[in-house]
Amino acid sequence: MLNRRHFLAQGAGAAITTTAAFPNPVQAASPPSTPGDIALVREIISTLHPGLYRYNSPKAIEQALNNLEKIWSDLPDLSSRYLNLSRFLAMIKCGHSYANFFNQTKQVKADLFDRRTRLPFAFRWIGDQMVVTEDQSGTNSLPRGTVVKEVNGIDTKDILARLLPYVRADGNNDAKRRALLSMTGSDELETFDIFHGLIFGAPGNSKGEPKEGFHRLRMRLPGSTSDVWVDLQALTLSERQAFYKAPNYRGDTPVWEWSMRPDGIAVLKMDGWALYNSTWKWEAWLNDRLDSLSGAKGLIVDIRENEGGLDCGDILLSRLAGKDIIRPRADRLVRYQKTPEHLNRYLDTWDDSFRNWGDQIEPFNDRFYKLKRWEDDGILPARSPRVTTPMAVLTSAQNSSATFQFASLTKQLGLGTLVGEATGGNQRGINGGAFFFARLPETGIEFDVPLIGYFPQAPMPDAGISPDIGVPLTAKAIAEGVDNQLNAAVHHLLRRA
Repeated sequence: MLNRRHFLAQGAGAAITTTAAFPNPVQAASPPSTPGDIALVREIISTLHPGLYRYNSPKAIEQALNNLEKIWSDLPDLSSRYLNLSRFLAMIKCGHSYANFFNQTKQVKADLFDRRTRLPFAFRWIGDQMVVTEDQSGTNSLPRGTVVKEVNGIDTKDILARLLPYVRADGNNDAKRRALLSMTGSDELETFDIFHGLIFGAPGNSKGEPKEGFHRLRMRLPGSTSDVWVDLQALTLSERQAFYKAPNYRGDTPVWEWSMRPDGIAVLKMDGWALYNSTWKWEAWLNDRLDSLSGAKGLIVDIRENEGGLDCGDILLSRLAGKDIIRPRADRLVRYQKTPEHLNRYLDTWDDSFRNWGDQIEPFNDRFYKLKRWEDDGILPARSPRVTTPMAVLTSAQNSSATFQFASLTKQLGLGTLVGEATGGNQRGINGGAFFFARLPETGIEFDVPLIGYFPQAPMPDAGISPDIGVPLTAKAIAEGVDNQLNAAVHHLLRRA
């Protein structure tokens, strides 16, 4: 099954790293008729993945593959294999390379993910603090803003440190990894639930597993100066999914929210841009609202929960700019001209033209081909009527792919003020645009393989985009139900009015 996460990189066409050529040390042997899982992983990533050496040396990748091959043999159970493959893929430091939760077979999902191990609350990581945002236990034991310090005898700081190496993100942007490890209700399967359940919830785990279906928590309630302990029942997958909050991105009804505050500030809340299969006329909806801004004192665009999707932000930028926007140039590079025929049986995709780029590529250096397909002039045409209302954009570490690009262009062009926290993504590197979904024959585990690397034409830092006005989320604000980031944006816009 295809899932919206597959397509997060579609609109992220700019930005990324240096184009140093590397030898190809990960040499696959002549392929057997039915290759082993790790032989297949080795050949697929070394042949197809454009960002394999963006953040790692060839020697480090080779050593990691050798270690993975040994672990695969020593620990043949499905959980261990899934975890160790996930850790290897996370080492590549590509936000679109992972053993996709949504693309596993029904049997693999049942074996790995459907367990009574889930913590009975939603939370965010603020630094290394686990801060409750919603009590899902039915006991009213966990008010918003509670700081959970231990789970089943393990310090939550140690839990975070243990989980981070398994989580996908671009480069060394650990803020993105912490964001993915927060429990927000934004996905039917969430990263923390998956990895915490497999690592700390496995039967026979001497430390960290729920005892007889209950989690023992040590926590600090809001306004308190001492810790308390409570035993709360762990949740099943279906119990967790009862709190799933994301709208239906496949329907024909609006998934964004628009409101006009009494102070003259309009707020546009856009929690997702994954509208590939939607029949909702979102472009007309958005343009209608922008047309209504006459006399407004400011526009706040809230993308804090938005990883990416389509380039929906282009309408905002093109209406604000008053002139054509020249996007930063980036080379679109691929590693292959045609997939080896024996690999195709293991590679699924939505567009079979990805299997053979044909005359759509040209040699770039001794490692890459440059992709001419989809090459454009890098210009986003201006649209009228022009919007002159000042814009502020609320950002967070969730923003990657298309929302990363939107935040980057907004800041670079001075079309709005970024307020909140640094984005996810990475100025040095993302990969995406086209994908294979690789299925391993022994275990049935699937992992996503991005096929296009975006490389800037100048050196860039290994970091997300910093806000113009930094406003960190705090446990105190969560406890008080105060949106301090939104308030900061409102204050900024009213001061300009």
